[in-house]
Amino acid sequence: MRIRVAHLYPDYLNIYADRGNIAVFERRAALRGHSLEIVGVEPGDTLEPSAFDLVYVGGGQDREQALIAPDLAARGDAIRTAVAGGTALLAVCGGYQLLGRGYRGRNGSAMPGAGLFAHETVAGDKRLIGDVLLDVDLDGLTTTVVGFENHAGRTLLDLDAVPLGKIVAGHGNDGTSGYEGCRVGAAIGTYLHGPLLPRNPVLADWLLGRALVHAGGTDELEPLPDELERLAHAVSAGRARSRGGR
Repeated sequence: MRIRVAHLYPDYLNIYADRGNIAVFERRAALRGHSLEIVGVEPGDTLEPSAFDLVYVGGGQDREQALIAPDLAARGDAIRTAVAGGTALLAVCGGYQLLGRGYRGRNGSAMPGAGLFAHETVAGDKRLIGDVLLDVDLDGLTTTVVGFENHAGRTLLDLDAVPLGKIVAGHGNDGTSGYEGCRVGAAIGTYLHGPLLPRNPVLADWLLGRALVHAGGTDELEPLPDELERLAHAVSAGRARSRGGR
C-alpha cells in the first residue's frame, strides 16, 4: 500500500537527526512491500485533514520554533480533525511542545500551540538532559521505549491527559511528574530523539500500523529481523538505568 506522509516544516524543525525517523518508517514499510509518499509542508502550504495517513513534526531550536509557531497554531483545527479521523502522528521535542496549547518563556514571551495535546509548556531554569527509559502501554501492547532528552521546557499535562509512558529512568516531561510524552488516539508526542525510532522498532511498527489502517489496510505487520534494533534498544536502556531516575 501507499502511505501518505506529511512532514511538517522540514526546513525549520530538523535538528537532532530526527529526519531519521522518516527513514525508519520508509525502510520498515518497504520491507513489507509498502511505500511512503512524503510531502514536505512549509509555512503557508495547504494541509487537508484527510489527505495524509501519517503526520511527522520534528524538533527545532527556539528561533525556528518561533518562526513556525503561528503557522502551526493556525493548523490546529486541521490537525485535530485528522487525528480524530485516525491519522497517525509523531511529534518530537519542539514539535511536541507546539502541539500543546503553547510555550511560555522565562521572559514572558509566548508561542501559540495547535492544541492537539492537553498540555502547556513553560521554560525551566536548567536543561533536562540524558538517556530515558519508559514503560509504555499502547492500547494493550506493553513495551519499553528508550531515547535521549535535551530540553529546557517543562511540559505540564492536564489531569485527564494520557502520557506516552511512565519514567523508569530519566527526567521526562517536567522532571517531577514521573511521566513522559503524551498520546491522543494514534498521535504521539515525546521529548525523545536522537532519532527515536531506530532504537524502538515496536513503537515504529505501532505507528506504521495505525497509518496503514488509515490508508485502508491492516495493522498486521510481518515480523522483521530486528537484532541490531534490539541491541541498540538494550544499550540505551542500560545507559538510562545507570544514570538512575529523577
